[in-house]
Amino acid sequence: MRLAVIPARGGSKRIPRKNVKPFAGRPMIAWAIAVARAAGVFDRIVVSTDDDEIARVAAGEGAEVPFRRPAELADDHAPTVPVIAHAVATLEEGGSTAREICCIYPCVPLLEATDILDAHALLVAAGEGYAFPVVAFESPVQRALARDADGRTRPLFPHFAQTRTQDLPPAYHDAGQFYWGMREAWLAGASIHEHGRTLVLPRSRVVDIDTPEDWERAERLHGARA
Repeated sequence: MRLAVIPARGGSKRIPRKNVKPFAGRPMIAWAIAVARAAGVFDRIVVSTDDDEIARVAAGEGAEVPFRRPAELADDHAPTVPVIAHAVATLEEGGSTAREICCIYPCVPLLEATDILDAHALLVAAGEGYAFPVVAFESPVQRALARDADGRTRPLFPHFAQTRTQDLPPAYHDAGQFYWGMREAWLAGASIHEHGRTLVLPRSRVVDIDTPEDWERAERLHGARA
């Protein structure tokens, strides 16, 4: 069985209630549920939440909410892997076992079903660990500057200070959209970044929505695609 788990807690602070806040006419989490359904590969789409309103909205959009996430996994510091492992273990207690599990974050209005399918192909090819999307940094990270309180700067990596930017290899960061993983990897608590294959996404389709400015940028990008 293939399982999608959307972790959506209720205590977001920088954008209050962001998981159910309207985005382009729909609750934000509705976009994650819709793209999971559009991918057509999941036997179940489950939302892990501690919040009654999120649960109602998610159920109304066609997702399952068969349990509530415990408080210790719903604070600002709860990592993703234990949250998904909890969902997997809880569903197994009810007799539902999945071999391939995809964690899809709730704020992904630019995500496309083909991204999920392409990353799934990487997971299947590897047969273990994880598969997830990354995006290239706009500028070479090797030429990054550290900045002191008085405004002075210095190279963060001095040994690259004289290297031409075109001679530096590209660097990537986690796109913060979703993670495919094998059951064994999630339950073992394996590090995603140390045990994953990656899919490169274009920067124009990646926004990590943590601040009001991020939200506005996502709205502009989404509107440009309409």
